[in-house]
Amino acid sequence: MIPINVVLHQQSKVLELAYEGGQSFRLPFEFLRVLSPSAEVRGHGPGQETLQTGKRAVLINNIEPVGHYALKFTFSDGHDSGLYAWDFLFHLAENQDALWAEHIQKLADAGIDRDTPMGQKGHSCSH
Repeated sequence: MIPINVVLHQQSKVLELAYEGGQSFRLPFEFLRVLSPSAEVRGHGPGQETLQTGKRAVLINNIEPVGHYALKFTFSDGHDSGLYAWDFLFHLAENQDALWAEHIQKLADAGIDRDTPMGQKGHSCSH
């Protein structure tokens, strides 16, 4: 499904997608970044995913259309290899709560906080 309007809200760090029929979704930049469809994030097969952390403050510096089928975002951390097909964006929008909960659970299972910089393992001991 192709949105009829796409708006970047830099202040609140959300991408707003509006669809025919009145449906509207607000996807946080962090959500879009950690669920990037790129090979860098997803890997090249099951079990090769790279858990994304430290992306709460990430911005989207640029959006480019790719043909008539996708958007390419350039994130402030330099990531720009994910192509967000229209159906993938709609899937993210419709399943945002479940996908975010799954991401948070993966972080918890790995013992990593969502604000831990990439490449560092978190720990849960308290002093």
